[in-house]
Amino acid sequence: MPYVNIKITREGVTPEQKAALIKGTTDLLADVLDKDPATTSVVINEVDLEDWGVGGMPVEQYRRALGKG
Repeated sequence: MPYVNIKITREGVTPEQKAALIKGTTDLLADVLDKDPATTSVVINEVDLEDWGVGGMPVEQYRRALGKG
């Protein structure tokens, strides 16, 4: 009974994208580990940018430091 928790930053992910993540994750577990899709749970949590840190900095600050924000 696999349980997968996907955490992503809250940045406008669409319901269709979330459905694709759920299906892709479920299919991967079925293909690689022969897990039954009927008993596979996938949960997606969206986290506000100010609540996520990378490299010792909030995500937005980290992105600016990389020139990506």
